[in-house]
Amino acid sequence: MQVLILAVVQGLAELLPVSSSAHVVVVEKLLGLDPSSPPATLLLVMLHAGTMFAVVVYFWRQWRDTYFQSTTAFKRFAALIVLATALTGLIGETIIKAIERTFLRSIPHAEIEDLFSHLELVAPALALVGVLILLAALIERRKSTVGFTAAGDLSARDAAIIGAVQGLCLPFRGFSRSGATISTGMLLGVARSRAEMFSFALAVVLTPVVVVREVMRLVHAEHTGGLAAFAAGAFPSMLGAAFAFIAGLIALNWLSRWLESGRWYLFGIYCLVAAAGVGYLHHLGY
Repeated sequence: MQVLILAVVQGLAELLPVSSSAHVVVVEKLLGLDPSSPPATLLLVMLHAGTMFAVVVYFWRQWRDTYFQSTTAFKRFAALIVLATALTGLIGETIIKAIERTFLRSIPHAEIEDLFSHLELVAPALALVGVLILLAALIERRKSTVGFTAAGDLSARDAAIIGAVQGLCLPFRGFSRSGATISTGMLLGVARSRAEMFSFALAVVLTPVVVVREVMRLVHAEHTGGLAAFAAGAFPSMLGAAFAFIAGLIALNWLSRWLESGRWYLFGIYCLVAAAGVGYLHHLGY
């Protein structure tokens, strides 16, 4: 039942730029689970994997018509994805290692995942992405009122900056990956629809890498417990991925229409309200 609840939360929140991982972490805390434990972090990324499969199924035709219409279009798309993902990995891993070797250096065998249960860190991350979304919405509206339109397509520079921003999102739960990358694209003058497609394509590429990382972390943590202990943590994660896939498909059928309604600023307001709510939960002792 806990896995089903978390899968539904993940499926509903994944498409929206409101940090689905922050919502899952908060629900885990409310359910009495430890979001920083290896089984919980593996479950989190497997829930992401499930909804990413749903995203692929749902957006495949749109991606095919945009990125796979010709060999030239595919090569350009692949080059932008590689560039953005490389910068994501470089910046994300650099920040993770820096945090582990500075703020967590006094904790034996500390990992960045140990911070995922800290709601006092989730709240400001949500607030920060909320401000970024509101800023992007404001700039977009100002451009439209004075007669300017977004350039539409992405350049190599745009992809590099979006990839770098995605790297900043990796260590912090609450700093919505989709919210930050789509807003960055909008601030760079990229059409929001194109920024959305590129952001989700980056997520599809990034998710398997993160899943492998968490599987290895769980294997290492459960090494002394043998295969049975590993299976006990892995099976709920696989079940959660299946539930999240179904929930994601259901949610995508109506959430995407609302997402394209031109009300981007509402997500920023929601993130600020959610940040206040998470901060209050931390105050209550969660």
